[in-house]
Amino acid sequence: MIQRKKSGSIICPSCGKLISANSKQCIYCGRKNPGLWGYGPQLQKIFSNFSETTPILIGVCVAMYILSLLIDPAELLKPHGLFNILSPSMKALDDIGMTGTYALTHGRWWTLVTAIYLHGGLLHILFNMLWLYQLGQMVENLFGRYRFFLIFTISGILGFFVSDMLGITFTIGASGSIFGLLGALVYYGRKRGGFFGKQIYKQIGTWAIVLFLFGFMMPGVNNFAHAGGFIGGYISAQLLGFHETSRETQTHRLLALAAVALTVISFVLEFIT
Repeated sequence: MIQRKKSGSIICPSCGKLISANSKQCIYCGRKNPGLWGYGPQLQKIFSNFSETTPILIGVCVAMYILSLLIDPAELLKPHGLFNILSPSMKALDDIGMTGTYALTHGRWWTLVTAIYLHGGLLHILFNMLWLYQLGQMVENLFGRYRFFLIFTISGILGFFVSDMLGITFTIGASGSIFGLLGALVYYGRKRGGFFGKQIYKQIGTWAIVLFLFGFMMPGVNNFAHAGGFIGGYISAQLLGFHETSRETQTHRLLALAAVALTVISFVLEFIT
């Protein structure tokens, strides 16, 4: 149970200075309702238990991949090509949240979220998790863990929404979210400028182009989700800001908490319907 703190002192989530818990406005930075009706400190403690979000996301993806294999183990005995080693069955993936026009026409809107954490084979998840590890740490360090998770979630949802609207029947994977991280870093490089910003822009821009081209050369790649995710990440970064322009605020924490709740609810809906 979350306890309210209505007396004593708290740290303002915007400027980091000590203020009264029942202040209607921070006397230093002007932040309104910094204590969030007494719930702010507890929300900060909840999120502070997860110092790095990237390993958690990788862990969830791996856990869902293992679950997809366990649901239909007979699929592992069937012959598969090089790019489909240890692939879960379509039925297993559909049972735990694969998205696409098929899912949306049946009213399963929550698969726009659940499909982010599903993968179609060993090479698929290895490739995505390596990129998530690399890019996730960069975005988390430059934007903060709350904004990072928001960018990851928003990008994945938008990527799948675009591909579903353009007629992709079945689709899964974290690559839309990963392209969203690329989009966020491209925005960061352009916005920050200077030597460091230019280097980030040049390096990440090159990676984005290479990965986009790679997607067109590989069979079964959802390039619509990649494009939608990239746009989602770029716009999200622009709206949310990064450490050098603004600190993470209570609003970011609340939005990240809402994104976590949406993810959990989406999986619950998938498993009970």
